[in-house]
Amino acid sequence: MLSKFFSRNRSTLLAAALVSTLGAGTVQAEVDEIHFLIPGGAGGGWDGTARGVGEALTKSGLVESASYENLSGGGGGKAIAHLIEMADQSHNTLMVNSTPIVIRSLSKVFPQSFRDLTPIAAVVGDYGAFVVPTDSKYKSFTDVVKDYSENPRSVAIAGGSARGSMDHLVAAMAFKAAGGDARKLKYVAYDAGGKAMAGILSGEAHLLSTGFSEALALAEAGEVRILAITGDERSATAPDVPTLKELGYDATFVNWRGFFGAPGLPDAEADEYAATLGKMYETGEWEVVRDRNGWTEIFKPRAEFVAFLENQEEVVGNLMRELGFLK
Repeated sequence: MLSKFFSRNRSTLLAAALVSTLGAGTVQAEVDEIHFLIPGGAGGGWDGTARGVGEALTKSGLVESASYENLSGGGGGKAIAHLIEMADQSHNTLMVNSTPIVIRSLSKVFPQSFRDLTPIAAVVGDYGAFVVPTDSKYKSFTDVVKDYSENPRSVAIAGGSARGSMDHLVAAMAFKAAGGDARKLKYVAYDAGGKAMAGILSGEAHLLSTGFSEALALAEAGEVRILAITGDERSATAPDVPTLKELGYDATFVNWRGFFGAPGLPDAEADEYAATLGKMYETGEWEVVRDRNGWTEIFKPRAEFVAFLENQEEVVGNLMRELGFLK
């Protein structure tokens, strides 16, 4: 659809520009205002997602105005509790979240789950990626699997989050799919992605488990090589990087990012938000934001989003129990 838009003839484009200049654009705002509630601080993944989506929605004219509120604390639990408490006054609020709402709910970091909110839609996703320093002896993920199979403790895997969190679970999932014992995985936890990166560069760890978008930035800087990603198929952004599946390891994972409304939000309003987000994908403004951030589109509205969350909860929960993080 976008290609057709950009191939319109010059006269049509000039006419559209003139109409826009005169204030008589054809795009009608779907929603008057959205207040984005962000469970983390400025500059993080949640913050970037909310502000990027808000930018695309407002610049395209689908939403008249957007505001943003960063409310950190409790691993995201503070923002969830706030949205539930203020539900009656929060019909214009969308809270951004991602896979950690499933993981932290299962591990009781906070008492709520996605079921206590109104799921609107998953919007973008980021695959897991496994990277090594450019001078590493490992040239492929298969090389790593070989060493892991012979001695799991010989491969130290770094992640920018605590044990039992997403970086750890994605690595465990990958090595389990490769026939290894996930319980023997030697995971070295760092409190930020930058420190985890420093860990593999210094030799404290051999492999970094991280998000694909972060891995791309590191690879572009010439510091690492990406050995594999957890997508269903290769990414057009890095077409030379294989997926785990094509290497023969039946494991896929996507860290989705999406939006939730307050509990009790009427279906008509929730459907309107989902429909507006769906229309956003057809705009040039969204294409700019998406490409700038290296996001993968995984639009899953309403019921489809709920089914996806239930499945992820089951898969992640089973793995966490296997690793001893859940009883």
